[in-house]
Amino acid sequence: MDTTKKGGIPFHVLMFLGFFIGLAVGLYVNLYVGAETPWVQTVTSSVTGPIGQLFLGLLFMLVLPLLFSAIVVGVAEMGDLGSLGRVGWKTLALTVVVSSIAVLIGLALVNYFRPGDGVDPALAQSLLAQYADSARGIVENAPERVDLGQFFLDLVPRNVFAAAAENQVLPFMVFAVFFGIGLVLVRSKATDALQQAITGLFEVMMKLLTIVISVAPIAIACLMFNLAALFGWDLLARLAAYVGVAVAAMAIHMFIVYPIFVWVLGGKNPFAFFAQVRDPMVVAFSTASSNATLPVSLRAAETELKLPRKIARFVLTVGATANQNGTALFEGVTVLFLAQFFGVDLSLNQQIVVMLVCILGGIGTAGVPAGSLPVIAMILVMVGVPAEGIGLILGVDRFLDMCRTTLNVTGDLVVATVVSRGEKDPVTAEPEPIAPAV
Repeated sequence: MDTTKKGGIPFHVLMFLGFFIGLAVGLYVNLYVGAETPWVQTVTSSVTGPIGQLFLGLLFMLVLPLLFSAIVVGVAEMGDLGSLGRVGWKTLALTVVVSSIAVLIGLALVNYFRPGDGVDPALAQSLLAQYADSARGIVENAPERVDLGQFFLDLVPRNVFAAAAENQVLPFMVFAVFFGIGLVLVRSKATDALQQAITGLFEVMMKLLTIVISVAPIAIACLMFNLAALFGWDLLARLAAYVGVAVAAMAIHMFIVYPIFVWVLGGKNPFAFFAQVRDPMVVAFSTASSNATLPVSLRAAETELKLPRKIARFVLTVGATANQNGTALFEGVTVLFLAQFFGVDLSLNQQIVVMLVCILGGIGTAGVPAGSLPVIAMILVMVGVPAEGIGLILGVDRFLDMCRTTLNVTGDLVVATVVSRGEKDPVTAEPEPIAPAV
């Protein structure tokens, strides 16, 4: 994604400006004018509110085709499963396990520290009521009672088109995974053409997402104005707590979970591992893009980690799209934080749904800055949280995006290290010919 605007202003700077301008004006209105003043009500309901709603509506419009195409392409790109055999399935299994651990860490910390608590319930309910109509009917809430048998039955859509029309995201994502597996198992000219067409759909959705995200600074300013005008200084305290919990969860995953996998399953010294992957970690943190970091990761895997070339290329290329465990963690933390902020009590079953959608969403999240926003917006309405609340985190999303992208890229290299243990790549037996200088 292009991170600059006309005049060379970095896009994340515009995001920060939108965030702080909306926050500052909203706080001023809250402190010195009052949220109940007639003209403030008119502005929030007729100007800033609709602009923020339009931005979110565009995200909702793109989310299903984006998720479908990204998941199918991510799974189907494991087309080397026939030749790599166990390597592909080992990669997929590790991706699911590592992402599950990441989401569980995030959910555990949010439930323990509850960074979203402490907001005046009357104000939270006021905002809930304000946006109730926009969220109603978009996605049905998850059931309140835990019925694991019915839950797993509901994962398989009886009618995939009906599931898509009713925005039943989790069954639709399961269908996308199975569709991608089908493309891996059936190889013909027709399926190759179909995969190419779905790849084209993904590229179109990515371009449209880029266009939508380009207006995010204006939408952020409007969303933050509405939220700050209503919540005042409570907003800043809750936001700081949210960032602290999110970074703590990522740090636990980075410096405890990853070293265990590298040491126990990869047979490698964790200190040596982190020293050898420092370059892709720095690039990932600075660009906030897994795709942009991929060439640096490939170089580190081959020259520093000394992994088999073919296996490293396969695992890291797939991982740039499919192994987004840092993003999955971030999505889980964000959804539960906003649920606490707005006083929405999520049942155990709803949190399980959040966890599974985050894991599958990690496969379907674009490896570009702000690529997780559509998934978060959809999960919010799935569990009955006002999607407009996403404006709370957009201003600090750039920093958190840098952190979770670093986690994503490092996780790709961890999986590549574990999968490569005991594997020999015939490609490495003979060095690739070097083209003569022109």
